[in-house]
Amino acid sequence: MRDTRYAIGLIILAYLVIAMQYAARTPAWQVPDEPAHYNYVRYLVEHRALPVLRSGDYDQAYNERFTNPKNTPGLSIDPLRYEFWQPPLYYLLAAPVHALSGGSLFVLRLVSIAFGGALIVVTFLVVQEIKPDRPELALGAAAFVAFVPQHVAMMAGVNNDSLAELLIALTLLQTFRVMKRWDGTRLLVLGLLLGFGLLTKGTNYLMLPVILVGLLSGINRHATRDTQHTTRITLYASRFALVFVPALLLGSLWWLRNIGVYGGLDILGLANHNAIVVGQPLTSDWIAQMGFGPFLIGALSTTFHSFWGQFGWMGVPMPDSFYLALGVLCLVALSGWLWPLRASQPAIQQSNQPPNYPISLPAILLSLLTLLTLGYYIFYNFTFVQHQGRYLFPALIPLGLVFSIGIDRWARLLPRPANFIAYASVFVALGVLDVYALYRFVIPSLAG
Repeated sequence: MRDTRYAIGLIILAYLVIAMQYAARTPAWQVPDEPAHYNYVRYLVEHRALPVLRSGDYDQAYNERFTNPKNTPGLSIDPLRYEFWQPPLYYLLAAPVHALSGGSLFVLRLVSIAFGGALIVVTFLVVQEIKPDRPELALGAAAFVAFVPQHVAMMAGVNNDSLAELLIALTLLQTFRVMKRWDGTRLLVLGLLLGFGLLTKGTNYLMLPVILVGLLSGINRHATRDTQHTTRITLYASRFALVFVPALLLGSLWWLRNIGVYGGLDILGLANHNAIVVGQPLTSDWIAQMGFGPFLIGALSTTFHSFWGQFGWMGVPMPDSFYLALGVLCLVALSGWLWPLRASQPAIQQSNQPPNYPISLPAILLSLLTLLTLGYYIFYNFTFVQHQGRYLFPALIPLGLVFSIGIDRWARLLPRPANFIAYASVFVALGVLDVYALYRFVIPSLAG
């Protein structure tokens, strides 16, 4: 246990050191959408009111000029207001920091880094909750979340992704704890976490079906143990009320405000957003120009590249050899994860006999979150060309767990202590890649 605490502490320390370098050395406004998020925070401080997305807050031509690092230093961030439609929680938390720091971009970046550090801890706790006897998997998943280069770059920028991912992780953790033991306080906390997520980012709505499946399974498992006077309907109603009433009350604060501002039933402000944010590249246009086959290949390639690291405003890729190496590593991890789940495997029995990883309800919920995230990503790209792998980060915990299981299974074929060294070296290499990418690719390319 003590070794595990030292290890997670070391992962967090390494993440903080690396992320702070990204925050300090990445040129201003060279994290995707950072100036628009910053303007939201600044508006709160200056006007003491929530902003409203209006016509003129998005200018595609200006955005294209701004995202060229040669142009950025000479252009104002003031016209970049297209994030004004976002839920307010992240910006409300960042506003006092903006006020106290005099609007320091670096200090505001530290807020996101702090949320990212908390995400690493919660990732460890999530995996430990479902695999308490496998601390190396919890450490591996935490290290994966900590050291994916693109994720570090995003955590070191001003944006609401950091808080959104943290709340998704906390909601997952609380869902797993609720499924283990029904408790009014636990259910209420789950509802509050969900509600805070609804006030943070649209991706947190993906947790609604995950929680629903978890609650239904828990009710079915515990209903027979209840007293004979408690009906199943009453049990459903009471448990669901403890979770969804506080969540809906918190969410309704934002929904009612949007109805009052944008009119109709535009509770998310999304219809208004889509009417204003015009000029983005359309998927239909690209397919017409390129053909479906080349379009699909390019979309998949760009998604993979930008998941691992395509920095700035998607303008700074790494060399192809890096993506090839990462692709091979992913195939190794995937093959290990898909290792046949048999009771006896001679090759493994000769090396420490690691237990199989059977399908469980937590695994189903993690798979559901991954599928929902992927589905949302595909759905969005049906209309707009947004082949950015960072949009898959809401599922980073299940992806990190799959990656860790796969690497662990292959490493277990080696004798001790070589197996531990092989397993740990993969995540150390990712941390080294973070630093190398910053100083070799990010800084030289984005210096302006």
